[in-house]
Amino acid sequence: MTNKIITSLKNPLVKQLRKLHRSKHRRQQNLLLLEGNNTIITALTLDYPLTLLCCTIEWQNRHQQLWGTISDRVPRVELVSPEVLSVIATTVNPDGVVAVANRQISQPSDCVINHLGLLAERLQDPGNLGTIIRTAVATGVEQLWLSRDSVDFDHPKVLRASAGEWFRLRMNISDNLVETIQEQKNNQVQVIATVPDANKTYWELDLTCPSLILLGNESAGLSPELIAVADEKVTIPLDNKVESLNVAITTALILYESKRQNTFNI
Repeated sequence: MTNKIITSLKNPLVKQLRKLHRSKHRRQQNLLLLEGNNTIITALTLDYPLTLLCCTIEWQNRHQQLWGTISDRVPRVELVSPEVLSVIATTVNPDGVVAVANRQISQPSDCVINHLGLLAERLQDPGNLGTIIRTAVATGVEQLWLSRDSVDFDHPKVLRASAGEWFRLRMNISDNLVETIQEQKNNQVQVIATVPDANKTYWELDLTCPSLILLGNESAGLSPELIAVADEKVTIPLDNKVESLNVAITTALILYESKRQNTFNI
């Protein structure tokens, strides 16, 4: 690292990092854009290799211990002005630090659920996906599948909303959700669909056996094709004429019901 602070918005590095705001360039360069203390600390804790870190001198002064770790483990570190940091970050009020890492999303083709898995169809909101990832890690989910027409796994807002837990969950993009579901069914995994008009509530499920929970699009829900292949169809009870819950909240309710049943052997 040099002591020189990057202040120009026209600096080649700044231009390269701004491109990582877009999915196309993240995929072309096979890179992740990491923002915020939680995300970067978790990556370091799990030995996920960072290739570059940019921070303001104010951030450096506030995080001297973390700075020592970064200096030893990150091959390139650059000090940048607050103005530059605000341009390369995607957040409105960034923490003062941004990092880059090689994209290493695992895509196992033969993963079989032993306890709990998630499969999401046409999920669009990165905040929802990040929250689902965070809750999934907290409740012991082994694997998450996402349809290719969903929000990108590596969207910076997904990583940020996961509060760093993104690195702890196996994730895979499925080009054919029905086939992915059938593979799990062939291995005695029960498949659960959440639908508003089901006769059974999620409280009535037996979640002590291997289970795959299907999550639908925020506005349209699950497609008829996925509902048709589910073994169980359940609903979330709602009062006061509330029509639906946020998909991340729905997911959390079912995942914690699974955790309750398996913790207390219900």
